[in-house]
Amino acid sequence: MSGRALKQVGFVGIGNMGWPMAANLVGAGFEVTVTDVAPGRTEAFVAQVGGRAAATSAEAAAGADALVTILPTSKHVEDVISQVKGVLSEGALVIEMSSGVPAVTQALATELAAVGVALIDCPVSGGVARARTGEIAIMAGGDGEQIDRARPLLTAMGKTIHHCGSTGAGQAMKALNNLVSAGGFLIGVEALLIGQQFGLDPAQMVDVLNASSGMNDSTRRKLKEFVLSRRFDSGFGLDLMVKDLSIALEIGRDSHTPAPFAALCRELWASAASLLGPGQDHTAAARLSERLAQTELTAGTPAQEGRT
Repeated sequence: MSGRALKQVGFVGIGNMGWPMAANLVGAGFEVTVTDVAPGRTEAFVAQVGGRAAATSAEAAAGADALVTILPTSKHVEDVISQVKGVLSEGALVIEMSSGVPAVTQALATELAAVGVALIDCPVSGGVARARTGEIAIMAGGDGEQIDRARPLLTAMGKTIHHCGSTGAGQAMKALNNLVSAGGFLIGVEALLIGQQFGLDPAQMVDVLNASSGMNDSTRRKLKEFVLSRRFDSGFGLDLMVKDLSIALEIGRDSHTPAPFAALCRELWASAASLLGPGQDHTAAARLSERLAQTELTAGTPAQEGRT
């Protein structure tokens, strides 16, 4: 393991996922300084959780052994790195936990290495509920010694840590994970719509799928909780899902891998975003399929009699 121990942590981005992740670091005994662009959010975090509030990313980075970034896009991360590059001390570690573009992250790692700062990418999966309990999955890319160095922080936030390869590999894996998740969600919604039109109860269908080979993360954690309930409030934005699917397709294009189903999946999600407008939860994408079927999913739909 190389570099100094990581005790002082700057944390940039305390949104839906970042807040509980930073809270888990505070709970684990790390000295955490948080910052966020949303007015009053850092002060609210300190009042409710603890730690210190910083007005800027540079202030959060000052004196930090590690700087955690979890932001909407790689462009936001680039802006933060430009602000903190001259502030982070030699030997510090940047833990980039956004669902970003691998090529951009690789370039940032090279840029930081020139000033003696290491960067690893560690995007996460599991949603807000598992972020609160510290049970998210972490996909890591970068130097193995630096990932081991970060392990105490990562294990405070997540249940499993997977070293996927060199810098950018974690983000590539995250985008591809979300591609599989997005496909499973849409096919699940379509299956429920078909079943409901036939006369099956969508809620019972979910139970059967979860006891059968059709089970996936959406049948287990999303279809009842956020679609059939009509809550559509999982905490992960529809625009972010489209962004991640676009990254997955870009990786496919760069590797010259034909991916027609992935392309169709991305277009359906983009169509849902266009139909529903900004600010939607990703589970609201079910409404696109409902619009096409000209019906709405309703739990408790009675089965039609006489079907065999």
